[in-house]
Amino acid sequence: MKKLMIGNEAVARGLYEGGIGLVSSYPGTPSTEITEFLAKYDDLHSEWAPNEKVAMEVAFGASLGGVRAACAMKHVGLNVAADPLFTLSYTGVNAGLVVCVADDPAMHSSQNEQDSRHYAIAAKVPMLEPSDSAEALAFSKAAFELSERFDTPVLLRMCTRVAHSRSVAEVGERGEVVKKPYVKDGAKYIMMPGNAKRRHPVVEARTAALAEYAENCPFNRVEWGETDVGIITSGTSYQYVKEVFGESVSVLKIGMPNPLPKRLILDFAAKVKKLYVIEELDPILETHCRNLGFDPIGKSLFSPIGEYSQKTIAAAFGLPKKPTVTVDSAAPARPPMMCAGCPHRGMYYTLAKNKVTVLGDIGCYTLGAQPPLSAVDSTLCMGASVSGIHGFNLARGKEAEGKTVAVIGDSTFMHSGMTGLVNIAYNGSNSTVIILDNSITGMTGHQQNPTTGYNIKGDPAGKVDLEAFCRAIGIRRVRVVDPYDLAACDKAVKEELAAEEPSVIISRRPCVLLKYVKTAPPLRVETDKCRSCKRCMTLGCPAISMKDGKAHIDATLCVGCEVCEQLCAFGAIVKGGDEK
Repeated sequence: MKKLMIGNEAVARGLYEGGIGLVSSYPGTPSTEITEFLAKYDDLHSEWAPNEKVAMEVAFGASLGGVRAACAMKHVGLNVAADPLFTLSYTGVNAGLVVCVADDPAMHSSQNEQDSRHYAIAAKVPMLEPSDSAEALAFSKAAFELSERFDTPVLLRMCTRVAHSRSVAEVGERGEVVKKPYVKDGAKYIMMPGNAKRRHPVVEARTAALAEYAENCPFNRVEWGETDVGIITSGTSYQYVKEVFGESVSVLKIGMPNPLPKRLILDFAAKVKKLYVIEELDPILETHCRNLGFDPIGKSLFSPIGEYSQKTIAAAFGLPKKPTVTVDSAAPARPPMMCAGCPHRGMYYTLAKNKVTVLGDIGCYTLGAQPPLSAVDSTLCMGASVSGIHGFNLARGKEAEGKTVAVIGDSTFMHSGMTGLVNIAYNGSNSTVIILDNSITGMTGHQQNPTTGYNIKGDPAGKVDLEAFCRAIGIRRVRVVDPYDLAACDKAVKEELAAEEPSVIISRRPCVLLKYVKTAPPLRVETDKCRSCKRCMTLGCPAISMKDGKAHIDATLCVGCEVCEQLCAFGAIVKGGDEK
């Protein structure tokens, strides 16, 4: 049966048809939907893990136990999971193990733009890279067989465009896979130095065998057209090349970017007059070609930054522009911002008002960096706010301790903020951490996490008590505030910054977009009382604007949080819906 599906759904279907028994992941755009689609199948175990390292280790345990397993993450998540990945290359697998990693060229929802092919090369594990949904399904299904045949974890590289675009895929039946027996084998699975030394040659031999396999594997193929121009390409770039050139050029499509073939590329290069390499981000294919002794045209013509498109490729070749639909240039820019009624806004207003230095973290609360709040000073990676404030305060001493906080979301705290807080308690810096607890994993689309009390299927699950946890690791000062209460936020921030010991403020209110959250009637502005002071505008709430010189509240956006009402010194903002 043929079905139109996004790439991530196709990956999930391929893993399902391939006999997966367990998936463990941490949500991260653009990889999230892989696990969400797998969670719809009842004949396998699916879960959200606290972070990617845990997810990969869970998948390894399932593989060791004889069940085909997978984990999914975005590119920066693979940084977190790199520790088990590199040693998994040495241990190999029992049942098949697939690691899905989704890169984000152009950084649509990421803090950097890295190329995960480097991990495949460095860890010496095979990688597959589909170009559309049909290949996403086929490659992910085949990855289990590849994993077991060569005794290795297999990386499946997606990217934002393939993960979230739709194309037709052939849906089949789920294969019946017999659970493999577990056989105790310390020499293979206990990676102490003596065993690891004997496993390294196994990895090298496997890499050589995989390289030979790559010469004739089903993932790499030549599409002959005219031979004046030959293009070596992969992933989404293949789609752009085909749309621009059709059959007018010859194409070597690389679906297995590690290890790369030699004879296949040399043969292709010998049969074309001029050779190009088109690949997004780093020159992995191009460097391999140069190591083989020839000089293709690659990054001298194509940027190592951002996404490509049909337009950029055509322009690089000097092809005439095609007519396009243009957007009205007068349309106003719409930068990302926190939603109307976002529970983080009240706390960020308090921090900005008190001119507090804020070490930020990864999540929708990163948007507190946007004007007019401009309340965030740094954002590095998951958990870095908590670890970072410890170092910042130790470096700057008293001048920073009373004017600096770390902010981190509840899900991110569970991901990698916990250990940073343990470090603060253990090594004793006078640091204040604010956990922005909106009761969900917000930015990636409302996934459950260990603090919500529900699992990936929405069933009741173990719930971490943040207050008890913070106290258990040695933080004596722990308090909870409602971020809609500006006076309470102000009092809490001032008192905890004044305290000469580590402290935690839990700013707790559910995300306003959660289905169970009941919004209040919208507020309105009594224009005769409004003095046009624009104090309410300092919140950066998208429901508030100026109209005819007076504050105006859009009733279609306002959720009645009443934060702006607390700011108005003239009583102009009142309950009661639409303005009179």
